Amino acid sequence: MDLKNGSVVTEFILLGFSGQREFHIFFFVTFLLIYSATVWGNILIMVTVKFSSTLHSPMYFLLGNLSFLDMCLSTVTTPKMITDLLSEHKTISVWGCMTQMFFMHLFGGAEMTLLIAMAFDRYVAICKPLHYRTIMSHRLLSGFMILSWTIGFVHTMSQMVLTVNLPFCGPNVIDNIFCDLPLVIQLACMDTYTMEFFVIADSGLLSLICFILLLVSYTVILITVQQRSSGGLNKALSTLSAHIIVVTLFFGPCIFIYAWPFNSFAGNKVLAVFYTIITPLLNPVIYTLRNQKMQGAMRKLWFQPTSCKIHL
Repeated sequence: MDLKNGSVVTEFILLGFSGQREFHIFFFVTFLLIYSATVWGNILIMVTVKFSSTLHSPMYFLLGNLSFLDMCLSTVTTPKMITDLLSEHKTISVWGCMTQMFFMHLFGGAEMTLLIAMAFDRYVAICKPLHYRTIMSHRLLSGFMILSWTIGFVHTMSQMVLTVNLPFCGPNVIDNIFCDLPLVIQLACMDTYTMEFFVIADSGLLSLICFILLLVSYTVILITVQQRSSGGLNKALSTLSAHIIVVTLFFGPCIFIYAWPFNSFAGNKVLAVFYTIITPLLNPVIYTLRNQKMQGAMRKLWFQPTSCKIHL
């Protein structure tokens, strides 16, 4: 390990967004509004799914858990990023950085698995509707949740166990809006080629494999529906379109960031914003605007007269 004058890095500097302060104020207001909408939108979905009797089905149970993960994923990075926009000193402690990366990959890994579970749910609902309730039992749903959190935990621990022991003694500037493995690893005072390859194999391949599995599952659903009924294809496309949009927009930035060669990775802040701020907002927007049943449940739960609620 090559220590420079015996110095040890205790904090990192996040460069964040460049430009004039007026732009920072604009970004501050914009991202604050988006983050607020993300939190309240996902909370609205979770509460509606929990207390609306019309949404007590496996699909909405999974959707409620997806909302929770999206809200947590956004909360890990966005509040810090928003406050840094108005701060002159954009610093984060080494352990604060490690904590941020731990929870990002915990919630990200769990959400990837949950999206696969949601694809399986749609396959059963469309291709095996008569057996839907039997197959999508409470036991299977509990298993999906346990598997989701287990994969997320194993995924993040497999990387963080190695990362927390890296020596940081030289440069401490991260050209991004939050801490993430590709850029943090490059600051270590040692040869990190093996670590870089491991991150690509872990995060990159996990994202790519999950994305391919999801695309294959949706393709199988559409082919099965088309073979059974030509008129059912449009209905299936309407049902799956929201899922496909969410999956594509979630995995796209992940694959680009973590599967891309490290020497070509320049800390794309646009992708970082999209992944941590925009994508978590898409869940409440897409699933509420395109789902009439969800809209009806929200109106019934939140806008019916108080006397009716008490009577019920």
